[in-house]
Amino acid sequence: MTVSQEKSPNPSAYNGLKVVEIGSLCAAEYAGRLLAEMGAEVIKVEPVEGAASRRVGPFAAGAGDGGHGLHFWYYNGDKRSVTLDIAAPDGRAALDGLIAEADVLICSLQPVELAAAGLAYADLIARHPRLIVAAITPFGLTGPWKDYRSSDLVSLAAGGPLHMCGYDDHAIPPIRPGGNQADHTGTAFAHIGILLALLQRRKTGRGQIVDLSTHEALAVTVELGNPYWFYPRAIVLRQTCRHAQPVRTQPALFECADGYVYFTLVITEQKPWQLMVEWLLSHDLASGLDDPAYLDAGYRQAHFTEIQQVVEVLFLLNTAEQMYREGQGRGLPIGKLNAPEDVFDDPHLRARGFFVQVDHPGQGPVEYPGPAYRFSAFSAVDPKPAPELGEANVDYGLGQSA
Repeated sequence: MTVSQEKSPNPSAYNGLKVVEIGSLCAAEYAGRLLAEMGAEVIKVEPVEGAASRRVGPFAAGAGDGGHGLHFWYYNGDKRSVTLDIAAPDGRAALDGLIAEADVLICSLQPVELAAAGLAYADLIARHPRLIVAAITPFGLTGPWKDYRSSDLVSLAAGGPLHMCGYDDHAIPPIRPGGNQADHTGTAFAHIGILLALLQRRKTGRGQIVDLSTHEALAVTVELGNPYWFYPRAIVLRQTCRHAQPVRTQPALFECADGYVYFTLVITEQKPWQLMVEWLLSHDLASGLDDPAYLDAGYRQAHFTEIQQVVEVLFLLNTAEQMYREGQGRGLPIGKLNAPEDVFDDPHLRARGFFVQVDHPGQGPVEYPGPAYRFSAFSAVDPKPAPELGEANVDYGLGQSA
């Protein structure tokens, strides 16, 4: 059965779920976004001057104000915005009124910030026993680091993944992967925690606190680093464009006439070897690799350098797109190396309708990445732009819009 992005007669996945979101930490904003794009009503509580994330660039059409930040647009689409001073008694009272109607509170305030705002999760749960609090912080609500400041880079470094990102040359430092990887990892774990808490509430009728530490989420997201250390006590080494391993593996990135492909050169197994030789023969480039001697895996291992050189020639003489399609057509593990901007022209994503048009007032339609999910039994949600600051104040009985 093909599952598309088209509307179905059924409700959206989170239809009827009401969420209050506090804080500008990217992981918390993204958690709210994931719920909102699948139908939850997400109320973003901002200070009167607006969330700090509104001032993160780049800005649309060269604008530098808090309403046109592309970072804010992406992480806050499909939400409603209200403004409150939660450090003031009347602001906390208004916040409590919003929470009283909510199923989930997503909050990225660290313990010292919660105390400064006069908020205590235990008190909230006592007043609103069905409330699920998703506390998404860099280091969790307890422990000696609970109030330490962090960033995406700090989180990646402290949690371990940064050690495995970079180049074969270990004389230079590791390289931070782009795209807010630490925050997105924390979000994925937080989303799972929220779902588990919602399922538990269906049984018990009671909510709970989900204490999500991004640091801990990253500590279990280090690929092979943990098992290699736990069992053979081996430390994995970062490698250029391939997974970290305790020992060096052969390069897998090959230059083509107009770009690069990632190709896993499998010489230990007979079938992929024969498929590759057939591929080389189709380009008149076997260069002796069809000799029966190469049918022996040990012989191939002993002559790996010669094999690597022949394969390099195949790729250098052809385009990356051609090699990608031919290799995949033969059942070989190969992928084209795309730059981020290349993804917009990815024919597979286009065919699946992954990109969606969002109508921004004053900006016209803007193309966004759509949800990564396809549901056969849930309706898709019509995407909406990130809210103007305080635009929903009146709707929620909080006075005039900001």
